[in-house]
Amino acid sequence: MDHPRLAGHDGDRAISLTLGAALTVFGWVLALLLFEIGSTWAILPMTAGFFILAPLLAAPLYETSRRMELGLPTTLADAVQGFRRPGTQIAMMGVVLLLVHLFWVRVAGLLFALFFGTVGIPSLDRLPLVMLQSDALVPFLVVGTGFGFLLAAGTFAIAAVSLPMLVDQEVSFLEAVTISIQAVLENWQAMALWAGLIVLFTGLALVPFFLGLVLVLPLVGHATWHAYRDMVVR
Repeated sequence: MDHPRLAGHDGDRAISLTLGAALTVFGWVLALLLFEIGSTWAILPMTAGFFILAPLLAAPLYETSRRMELGLPTTLADAVQGFRRPGTQIAMMGVVLLLVHLFWVRVAGLLFALFFGTVGIPSLDRLPLVMLQSDALVPFLVVGTGFGFLLAAGTFAIAAVSLPMLVDQEVSFLEAVTISIQAVLENWQAMALWAGLIVLFTGLALVPFFLGLVLVLPLVGHATWHAYRDMVVR
């Protein structure tokens, strides 16, 4: 007979991997859509923008972690309920992150047009080579990376703790964001290291056309939950 706790953890792992696989497929569909409509230039900023939306997309993983901590069995339907605890407040957070993401994509498009022009955008297979051969590549990367870093740092500060907290507790959106910023500022060294590790692992996971996200997303999601539980005591 299977040990009940072992069987439960096996189920949680299966759900986590399923959620990671679902987001991977979503990335494929989005990239294919951009390719089909001739917006290949947007694939890179959209991929980079994934770091902005990832805390929201990980809500089912936070719910899975919450239920594991309480010793409760978890189904895929239970995990998805993470978006509804409380739904209105998480929806407000989602709107903020979506607006930040759309703002980043818009800025990235303007920067691309500024440095490389809007005429004769090459196909996806030629785009990396054309960019590498351009004198505008270095200033484009410097400006784009600098702006992206500032935007990502601000997003991390408001989302690192707030989203798992919204899944875990009945708090308002503004209260969760305030506590998140306070937690990041009070533990800025540890949080800077944690943010760097997230970027490193997720960046590596994106390289094989999003395949690594199947494993990395559950790992980062569950680790973020435990970081929240360690930092926020209410």
